[in-house]
Amino acid sequence: MKYKQWYIAAALALLVLAVVCLYQRQTTSTVRSGYTQAGVCDEWNELIAAKTNQKEISLSVDGKRLAKNDIQPYMADDRQLMIPVDTLRDVFLCNVGIYDHKTLKAYRNDRSIEAEENKEEIVINGEKEKITNALVFQGGSYYLSADVVAKGLDYEVEWDASANTIRFTDIRPEASKLPSAFDPRLYGLDAPVMNQGKLGTCWAFASVGALEAALLPEESWNFSVDHMSLNNGYTWGQDTGGEYTMAMAYLLSWKGPVREEDDPYGDGKTDTSLRAVKHVQEIQIIPSKDQSAIKRAVYLYGSVQTSIYCEVSGENSESSYYNNAQNAYCYIGTNKINHDTLIVGWDDGYAASNFRTQPEGNGAWLCMNSWGTGFGDGGYFWVSYYDSNVGIYNAAYTKIENTDNYDRIYQSDKCGWVGQLGYGNEEAYFANLYTANGEEVLEAVGFYATAPDTSYEVYVVNKVTGEADLTFQKKAASGSFSNAGYYTVKLDKPVLLSDGDRYAVIVYVRTPGSERPVAVEYTSKDGAVIANLSGNEGYISMKGTSWQSAQDKYKCNICLKAYTKEQ
Repeated sequence: MKYKQWYIAAALALLVLAVVCLYQRQTTSTVRSGYTQAGVCDEWNELIAAKTNQKEISLSVDGKRLAKNDIQPYMADDRQLMIPVDTLRDVFLCNVGIYDHKTLKAYRNDRSIEAEENKEEIVINGEKEKITNALVFQGGSYYLSADVVAKGLDYEVEWDASANTIRFTDIRPEASKLPSAFDPRLYGLDAPVMNQGKLGTCWAFASVGALEAALLPEESWNFSVDHMSLNNGYTWGQDTGGEYTMAMAYLLSWKGPVREEDDPYGDGKTDTSLRAVKHVQEIQIIPSKDQSAIKRAVYLYGSVQTSIYCEVSGENSESSYYNNAQNAYCYIGTNKINHDTLIVGWDDGYAASNFRTQPEGNGAWLCMNSWGTGFGDGGYFWVSYYDSNVGIYNAAYTKIENTDNYDRIYQSDKCGWVGQLGYGNEEAYFANLYTANGEEVLEAVGFYATAPDTSYEVYVVNKVTGEADLTFQKKAASGSFSNAGYYTVKLDKPVLLSDGDRYAVIVYVRTPGSERPVAVEYTSKDGAVIANLSGNEGYISMKGTSWQSAQDKYKCNICLKAYTKEQ
């Protein structure tokens, strides 16, 4: 009997050893595309997938390991690697959308992928193929097979099990270049053309149009221009005009956007009790006259809000700078901007001869205006690349989230970025103190990069009473931003807050070439902004050791927000 038990024990040991060896072999190998191996049972595939998913799966593209995102890749039970659709836009430079809440369409120059949720038949570059679970919806997000991404977008993909990393290598780098022409109307990505009438609200129409375009095709919205133009915190009325910084202040403070049906345009009234139906968490300022950067932002995020000098004022007006027959506009001169519009596309080959004022060469931006469909080509017109003002002041709405992302926003800068503070060099520290209004978790902070290539470090201090407690503890987040703009930064680890806790958020920034890198809100000389300093407690420091009160010394509020979730 004891020999029988010995044989059983030996057999079990050999089986365990075989499993360990097979798993060890699997985790130390690099496997090129085609992850499921024939002859391996489903149970074993599921075991490998479960083990793989226990650790974070990294994504590497062209040798660059990508920063951790909120939505991670995963390995399906058949060992097929699945990539978050959200990564296609920024990582693979794709124009991507989910149509009718089920069909993905992704374009990368002359390459394309079409896949329908839970359907085996897909279309890659116009050719039909079959693959199981190419597009799936899981945990509130869409995922696409890594093999499909690789084949459709001309990449080689391999799975490095030892590093738990999916590696993509571009095998046709020229395809990553943006197309020579792009028109969103050809892809069903055009937001409705609106009409501002006789009011000076072009800036708000451009902002609202940019928001609506950024959410297409997954979501179709009609946001209220009235609410934005009457509730932005500035004292200017609808006849005065405005600029995109007013839209930024309104959106980033969560005053809006709201639905057009809840606050209709042009009646001179507004409802201040309305709450935002979306939370805007990031707005990037695209570099001046940088054609490549503007094109990239349009291609990835739907549009870019920009400003021009415009003599045309409606669908029936005439101008020596506007060719009505070609819907083409070009102004060459020194007049200041007086109109906001939306860049939604481009054509590098658009002929210079189409313009009354002859530019230096071919090429034009396709712009959507706010003068109704009777103007131009159904509301669209072309502006030459060489127009003196187009593309100088640019904003792209790059992160728009549902309102359940955070429960509460802490802020003191309702009018946003009005001016800047600093100490004559590119580095500075700034901080805000807040009091928790319940049992909460601090998950993220938001602040401005006042110029490109800003790097940052974020610190959080619990239970503070004032300036003396602004000491540096463990770093809560760090990173950098390529463009200027407003960014929401998630903390590496959420911070627990008890009701009544006084806590501080501290940020260090380094902004190359800047002498005043800290964005602040203050009462402007023209009276457009009246900053409320009462009850706010912000600080600024040169080295993070000695602090000065922003309210007492500089009569301003620090632009630094905190985002929490209820426990």
